[in-house]
Amino acid sequence: MAQSMLSIRIDEGLKKQFDSLCSEFGMTATTAITVFAKTVVRERKIPFEIAAPIFSNGKTRREAVQSLVTHNGLFSNKREILEAVKEGRK
Repeated sequence: MAQSMLSIRIDEGLKKQFDSLCSEFGMTATTAITVFAKTVVRERKIPFEIAAPIFSNGKTRREAVQSLVTHNGLFSNKREILEAVKEGRK
């Protein structure tokens, strides 16, 4: 199978920690990234949860915006909310 280069930028300290941990696992960083990529392709998903930040009221940003649109009746869509925020900053 032909090989291809994948080049990424990463924080130097994180790279050192990642290389060290991979070494403890008995593999290189390249092997670890390849395992990750194969898992993503095989399972057709990121193999861990990626979540949106939660606001202090326990809602995600999407839930907070949806609440403004549907429950409060102040706005009819997300665009109106963004326009109101822009106006408030002027």
